[in-house]
Amino acid sequence: MIKRKKPKPIISSSTSRNLRLLLGLFCLISMEDFSLPQDALFLGFDSSTQSLKATVLDSNLCILTSEIVNFDSELPHYKTKDGVYRDSSINGRIVSPMLMWVEALDLILQRLHDSKKFDFKKIAAVSGSGQQHGSVYWKKGSSDILSSLDPKKPLVEQFGQAFSTKESPIWMDCSTTAQCRAIENAVGGPLELSKLTGSRAYERFTGPQIRRIFETQPEVYNDTERISLVSSFVASILIGKYACIDHTDGAGMNLMDIKKRVWSKQALEATAPDLEEKLGKLAPAYAVAGLIAPYFVQRFQFNKECLVIQWSGDNPNSLAGLTINTPGDLAISLGTSDTVFGITMDHKPSLEGNVFPNPVDTESYMVMLVYKNGSLTREDIRDRCADKSWDVFNQYLKQSPPLNGGKLGFYYKDHEILPPLPMGYHRYTVENFKGNTLDGVIEHEVKEFDPSSEIRALIEGQFLSMRGHAERFGMPSPPKRIIATGGASANHSILNSIASIFGCNVYTVQRPDSASLGAALRAAHGWLCKSKGGFVPISCMYKDKLQNTAFGCKLVATAEDDKLVAKYAVLVKKRMEIENRLVQKLGR
Repeated sequence: MIKRKKPKPIISSSTSRNLRLLLGLFCLISMEDFSLPQDALFLGFDSSTQSLKATVLDSNLCILTSEIVNFDSELPHYKTKDGVYRDSSINGRIVSPMLMWVEALDLILQRLHDSKKFDFKKIAAVSGSGQQHGSVYWKKGSSDILSSLDPKKPLVEQFGQAFSTKESPIWMDCSTTAQCRAIENAVGGPLELSKLTGSRAYERFTGPQIRRIFETQPEVYNDTERISLVSSFVASILIGKYACIDHTDGAGMNLMDIKKRVWSKQALEATAPDLEEKLGKLAPAYAVAGLIAPYFVQRFQFNKECLVIQWSGDNPNSLAGLTINTPGDLAISLGTSDTVFGITMDHKPSLEGNVFPNPVDTESYMVMLVYKNGSLTREDIRDRCADKSWDVFNQYLKQSPPLNGGKLGFYYKDHEILPPLPMGYHRYTVENFKGNTLDGVIEHEVKEFDPSSEIRALIEGQFLSMRGHAERFGMPSPPKRIIATGGASANHSILNSIASIFGCNVYTVQRPDSASLGAALRAAHGWLCKSKGGFVPISCMYKDKLQNTAFGCKLVATAEDDKLVAKYAVLVKKRMEIENRLVQKLGR
């Protein structure tokens, strides 16, 4: 068996053990009661790319009920596809209508209310998750709209004139390459920006998006009194005034000093004039944003003392929902985008990946890699090769052998983030691959594969790339375990491939929508922090009882074949070689 050469870990195993011991000792020595009020409920939302989800937890952290609104099918009058508009006149421009998000909030709350499955007055706290990086531009005077909502009218009827632009640039947008380079140059280069803010400039990040608005639509920028993220946008509606941006989601903007957790003057000046005033203040993710607005008390019978805890990004909420609180574990989220993330105690500047403050811990950081071509690309190949059927897709995946007979594929339905490649599909056959060395191995580009090979090339290609970049970024290799979430985490054929490629066991939680689940947990955590007068470790809420809550994990796939794992370790090197050449030839 070939031994894998491990990169320098982000955190040592001894530090990881010490962290777990300290957290346990805190919960034990404090002897405090960290239980929640017996009849209290906690509501979590996830405003994602394609839908709005809601999850309600009881005081034992078990799911009471859930709800979902799919944008395309249930709000068809906005005419979105996959929840977005693709601007054909501007290459890479992808936006979503803010009023669609507002109407979805109307609809989901009404459904929850009409279901009569629980008493809204028992909701002690609400929090939420928003797709990261998307920005909302509030028109001057909109604070008055927020503070004077009429409970007799739906929300959507009252926000028609609230925005200086009606469409929000979202995380899928890649039209800001010029702005990214300008911001990096202004602060001394991409590594300096990464050192300052946690990431180099990425097209999807909010800072470059704001700079583009300022440069191309100065009238919109000048008419804007507040810029929110998707997370703080919905939180603002819930409290009836502008909510702060939280530290974790704020780190996805290229604007916040990640060490000091304040707006960086240098980054602000590199982006747009008078920007700090438009952004407002920052706050910890566990802090109280405010009380629920009177509108929701009167229209849906919320308790007037219900707390709204700071909203945060979708991936940070998934981190909370998967209860990843010590280094060594990794999560893989399989949604519209695919992400791999974990935690570390140090911020190490890098030209790949992203670093955010941990949303449920004041000392550690969340590290993450993002791939734009996730579920939509899998669906595209399914439709092309498997009669639009996941059952047929899985049959083909099972028919094709692991390693795919040396067939490697690179599938980019949209401009990819990692690696930075344009749209296009690239297929290669690798010859003379025996599994233990790349000596004598050569590859040839080909035009097509048979359906079975195409499907395995897609799945293996996505996770070979993920493993290669995770190792390069310094994530643990192999991880202690992987917890999979997102829609595709229900697909056991895909999870088996992940286990073999990463060389570790794969687990799932009860529900694939870990973002709304994590938001509900964060609502309870924020309530607890408020009641205790300061931050408490989130693990104190479920210590020694995790398997009896909605957050227990189950083993779903194992890495049993050591020889196969070793062969994938060699194949990932060939994958990265070809990828690097594609970037040199085609990359942005």
